[in-house]
Amino acid sequence: MKVYKPFKSGKVREMYDANDSIIMVATDRISAFDHILKTDIPKKGIVLTQLSKFWFDFTKDVVANHMLSVAVEDMPEFFHNAGFSGRSMKCRKLQMLPVECIVRGYLSGGGWTSYKETGKVCGIALPAGMQESQKLSEPIFTPSTKAEVGIHDENISLEQCAELLEKLHPGKGVEYAAKLQEYSLTLYKKCADYALSRGIIVADTKFEFGIDEAGEIVIGDEMVTPDCSRFWPADDYCVGREQSSYDKQFVRDWLSANPNNNYTLPDAVIEKTIGKYVEAYELLTGQKFAF
Repeated sequence: MKVYKPFKSGKVREMYDANDSIIMVATDRISAFDHILKTDIPKKGIVLTQLSKFWFDFTKDVVANHMLSVAVEDMPEFFHNAGFSGRSMKCRKLQMLPVECIVRGYLSGGGWTSYKETGKVCGIALPAGMQESQKLSEPIFTPSTKAEVGIHDENISLEQCAELLEKLHPGKGVEYAAKLQEYSLTLYKKCADYALSRGIIVADTKFEFGIDEAGEIVIGDEMVTPDCSRFWPADDYCVGREQSSYDKQFVRDWLSANPNNNYTLPDAVIEKTIGKYVEAYELLTGQKFAF
């Protein structure tokens, strides 16, 4: 049996080269404030992979995605064990674009902090007098650079996004930047509308895209998970305050309230976090989390 080793380890995912495809494995690691914590969240990686599969299937009419299969039987023998089952995705090979495509539908987090100081979010002016967690009249596209692990991402304008992509793909920068914006906003609206019908507000989320062999833009990485989105319970939503959530905001809040945490979480926080992730999965998919 051929043994595989990851050629890339991100904050959460390990990437394996399987010749004609990539095997993307979501670990149980969790990151916050651009740091990987020392504590894992058991089965979190399975939630991320299975929820991404749900969204990739749900949005394949909008833009092509990189998913080929989540069945380990479709992967090399090395992956045929419980350690990889449920958390692995066989994917098309793409040339990933170094842009985090963030869409914000509500005024929260860093966006709220920026708005209070400048009246803008990532350089985009918003109406005066808005409140924390308020829904925006239209979602906004606020891309950032995709930095290496441990380095902060930097917000960029659409024009800067085009310039960045032009250096990598001469003659295509403006076109690709415009498509990233169009696809990101369309995907967000479709997913957020559906999620709201299931009782979850997707306040913001992040997409990542790549270029396939034909030069077409394809969505990769993960999609609308609690790791890359803010999920709020719709029945508890109230403008003018922070919201309760189904995502890792609970972890962020605990870390902020306990500055001497050494990037380690107590058992109670671990249990509540995975409970929130599973609850979000079951609400959105309508399926029992049976892993």
